[in-house]
Amino acid sequence: MVRRVLVIGAGTSGLVCIKTCLDEGLEPVCFERSDDVGGLWRFEESCESERTSIYRSLVTNTSKEMMCFSDFPMPAEYPNYLHNAQLLQYYRLYADHFDLRRHIRFRTTVVSVRQTPDFPVTGQWEIETEGNLGQRETHIFDAVIVSTGHYTQPHLPLHDFPGIESFDGKYFHSWEYRNADGLQGKRVVVIGIGNSGGDIAVDISRVAERVYLSSRSGAWVVSRVGEGGLPADLVQTSRFDLLLAGLPSLWNTKPFEAELNRRFDHSLYGLQPRHGFFAQIPLVNDELPGRIISGRVQMKPNVKEFCGSSVVFVDGSVLDKVDVVVFATGYNYSFPFLPPDLQAKSGHRLRLFRHVFPPGLSRPTLAVVGFIHALGAINPMAEMQARWATRVFKGLMALPTEAAMLQDIEKDTVAMHQSFNCSKRSPLQVGYIPYMDSLAALIGVRPNILWLLLKDIRLGLQVFLGPCTPYQFRLSGPGQWAGARKTILTQWERVTQPFRTRVVPVPEPSHGHKLRLMLAVSGGAAALICCFCLHMLPPLPVWGDL
Repeated sequence: MVRRVLVIGAGTSGLVCIKTCLDEGLEPVCFERSDDVGGLWRFEESCESERTSIYRSLVTNTSKEMMCFSDFPMPAEYPNYLHNAQLLQYYRLYADHFDLRRHIRFRTTVVSVRQTPDFPVTGQWEIETEGNLGQRETHIFDAVIVSTGHYTQPHLPLHDFPGIESFDGKYFHSWEYRNADGLQGKRVVVIGIGNSGGDIAVDISRVAERVYLSSRSGAWVVSRVGEGGLPADLVQTSRFDLLLAGLPSLWNTKPFEAELNRRFDHSLYGLQPRHGFFAQIPLVNDELPGRIISGRVQMKPNVKEFCGSSVVFVDGSVLDKVDVVVFATGYNYSFPFLPPDLQAKSGHRLRLFRHVFPPGLSRPTLAVVGFIHALGAINPMAEMQARWATRVFKGLMALPTEAAMLQDIEKDTVAMHQSFNCSKRSPLQVGYIPYMDSLAALIGVRPNILWLLLKDIRLGLQVFLGPCTPYQFRLSGPGQWAGARKTILTQWERVTQPFRTRVVPVPEPSHGHKLRLMLAVSGGAAALICCFCLHMLPPLPVWGDL
């Protein structure tokens, strides 16, 4: 019988795991190596080995309504996209509201996690920890949730850049970057065009003589600002949009990519990628096109080699007198405290059933939460994983056989590699709404859109046409929250609230174009909705709920 659950890490995923354990009547104990909650989002002036790291200017790529926890909306006065300090404040509010801190032991590092000798009977784990002063302790837990994230080990591929050892300037990984202090008047090369690379190039370009952004593959660049000036992820992420994306005539991404190129020509700007839009997480950056058009950032191809203070690119061009190189080349992921047999891989990803459970355990008492990527916020996905994991721990839900899980993992890995560009640094990606819905269906909390449209048309239209905000998964089933309906119906009020610093009469945001489209096809609307709901249902599991 599972009672005491270890949660490793008190960041985004760890906090929601503690709270979910409490919701299920379990007794969580969280070991956190630092002295506060927040994980990645806690800015520090100096780097600390084996700890996630961010730069001072970092702002979220997903809006507050999409990235909040499902039963704790962010304050209405918060901006739609948060600076890292304000997101950390939200996590502290969440921890205080649900009294999570008393379950956390700070300045405690997990050294090893191993099965007890009687694991086949008890499913228990022996945990070794190290305290702030070096003291070692051993603990026994009934279950373990790993929620440490994967931005702690910088990937610095110096072997891919001949001559770097003799480079006359300074070079470092983006993990070390804090701000542009000391880079005034410098010539800087940033290698890598992920979100960190784009952000850092823009940040440095405000003070440097010139910034060069080197990219091997290019990137699709999207703005945080969407239609009507509203958050882009709110106006472009709905179940209705997902339904349209599934129609054969709209299956390819060319019309969407053409729309991005109408904003600015990615080929002209040197950004055009080789991959389709949905194959890789896009670069969310509102300023990069402006920095390129003003000459403050210049795009360059991949670096071929270094020679003294010069950088040679694969197209033969050479930059002389380069002062600084920033490697925004991603991270390696590992869980050194876990036994090797629990770190087996399928492709580049960890071999985890539905990205949560290792399949080889005789008792399912270990889960990995938050180790996932999607074109959407990590917070709701980690929360859904935690809700599922804790119910499995309690015995309220069962997992399939090991053979069935391995088959599912291999099938999922093949599908993932067919749909997305996966690599060692970006080992996995899922479709945001389909993945959330698949876990929600297992738990019994996926919204029944057809029933909502028949029973509560106002709520049903918001759930179907509006943004797929996390509150939808608190409308019914285990963990139902009485405030979910009201929170969904007032979500646009919280979106517009932070704009009201200078009051100007503005019509309320609406989805009128979508409503008109629905009215135009009113004769087939019910059929479409039914097809959509059936299409989104996962195959009925033979291992269902207990």
